[in-house]
Amino acid sequence: MATSPSISTPTTSDPPTPPSLFPTLGASPPHASFISQNFTAQLSISATQNNHERHVVSSFSDLSATLDFPSSNLTFFLVKGSPYLTCNVSKPTALSISTALSVTSLSSNAERTKFTLKLDNSQIFLVYSSSPISLTISDPSLITSDAFTGVIRVAMLPSSGSQDIEAILDQFSSSYPISGEAVLTGPTTLEYRWVKEGNEDLLMLAHPLHQQLLSVQDSHAAVLDYFKYTSIDGDLIGVVGNSWVLKTQPIPISWHSITGVKDLVQALPEINAALSSDVQLLISTPLSITGSYEYGKLLAKAARLALIAEEAGSNDIAVITKFLKDGIEPWLSGTFSGNGFLYEGKWGGLVTKNGAADKGADYGFGVYNDHYYHIGYFLYAISVAAKFDVDWGMKFKAQAYALAGDFMNLNRQADSSYTRLRNFDLYNLLSWAGGVTEFADGRNQESSSESVNAYYSAALMGLAYRDTNLTNAASLLAALEIQAIQKWWHVHQGDNIYEDVFASKNKITGIVWSNKRDSGLWFASAESKEIRVGIQVMPISPITEVLFSNASYVKELVEWTAAALSKEGVTDAWRGFTYALEGIYNKAEVLQKIKNLGGFADGNSLTNLLWWIHSRG
Repeated sequence: MATSPSISTPTTSDPPTPPSLFPTLGASPPHASFISQNFTAQLSISATQNNHERHVVSSFSDLSATLDFPSSNLTFFLVKGSPYLTCNVSKPTALSISTALSVTSLSSNAERTKFTLKLDNSQIFLVYSSSPISLTISDPSLITSDAFTGVIRVAMLPSSGSQDIEAILDQFSSSYPISGEAVLTGPTTLEYRWVKEGNEDLLMLAHPLHQQLLSVQDSHAAVLDYFKYTSIDGDLIGVVGNSWVLKTQPIPISWHSITGVKDLVQALPEINAALSSDVQLLISTPLSITGSYEYGKLLAKAARLALIAEEAGSNDIAVITKFLKDGIEPWLSGTFSGNGFLYEGKWGGLVTKNGAADKGADYGFGVYNDHYYHIGYFLYAISVAAKFDVDWGMKFKAQAYALAGDFMNLNRQADSSYTRLRNFDLYNLLSWAGGVTEFADGRNQESSSESVNAYYSAALMGLAYRDTNLTNAASLLAALEIQAIQKWWHVHQGDNIYEDVFASKNKITGIVWSNKRDSGLWFASAESKEIRVGIQVMPISPITEVLFSNASYVKELVEWTAAALSKEGVTDAWRGFTYALEGIYNKAEVLQKIKNLGGFADGNSLTNLLWWIHSRG
């Protein structure tokens, strides 16, 4: 366990190392299969006499954590987006600043409240203090102080830093955030509200999606385009202001296709013929699967058939609804013999029976992997069943909300049964699928489209139960997730998010990690482009149209994937997702490709793909 917080600087070392604020980006030649941030802790601050003390997280909020070293009298306010590391020293304490390199120079202003520290890798750090302090180079890798009480702030000067950038860091060094909350104020608005100390406004950093969504007028903020740090997410730009208002465009939360099925004379007979066949197969096949993910996808597949039946005017709704209710009830009542959901108090969430007994079961659901993927499918099915049978929906409303609460809980109270927004990162504005297992590259998400499905399904549940608050919150999270996916999963060469060596070889990422972008998947190589596309498209539903609204990008993605579709071993189940995307701009030709498919992915069906194609353009 670390003895003290660190500020890290760029490193050229190859092995992955613990994360830091200002990394070096590197791509893997010659195929650019991944890019990553590598980290080395360059500066560590501690009390001279207690530099091996364990830390305590004394408080946390949506955007921050407070780290205490009680017997050292040190408190660190770790706030996402701050360009400074901030340390409060509560009693007179001698400090040590150690470095992994060598200090080549240390100079101060006349008041001894600002020091410029240069390392032998040419990095420059600025050290600010709220009152005079004496800092001395004790040996090449150690700076020590006399007894000090007050606030220390440290910032790295960007390698391209000018006097203007240093002047900005000087100007805003005296005001610092100690915590921050993210407030969902409607279906299109998220506000950041920081608690701060000091008279100046706060200087914070905005990543590219922040920059896209920030309402400068509503935030009373100033954007400093020239003040920037590089990161794997793109340039981080300085924003001056004590609160931010982020606004996104509203997205349609619809049971049915957004613009309706086209060419009804041709479309309806084809859809209804496939529907009749798919429904017969559905109700005649015993439910033998027990995995929460696979079971949820089967239920969601049936729910799609029910909604398509309604849109196409079929009389199959009743039989599908009965299938849904019969399949869902054992999970909600706790009578399903092969598995089930249980509440687990240590981490404040649900686990499956199988996952509790075996951490590898249900894709790690018992250690909190992929929760919103699995539960999202169940919520979709529950919402549709409740739509068509209101009395049934009310009977199981408490259980339905208990499921949704696992990843949709907005409660901040310490006694809440669930953690707040388990998967959604309110600073990065995207979700992380990894649970309580630590990885060298940080948190991760593979199937971005299944994350959208989870929030979309929660919004539909709000519609089914006439819960405007749930629909508004879930639709905002879905909208933010979609824009994050379009920013960091959908790769656009020349947009300054990723280097050309990576962007020229990849049109879509496989896994997005906190500190890495990988073209491979957990279960497939980077060469399996059809799987990489499929895992970022499934499941196909009305919200897919919003996620893939950029038709020119979709065409580039399909063309990039095309050669992979003819490779030996590629299945029709995965081809179907690329064909679905092609249908966005090439409806007439792709329709026959859909009809020729010999198999469909779990959760998908011929009916669903025909509905999708016939509701394009």
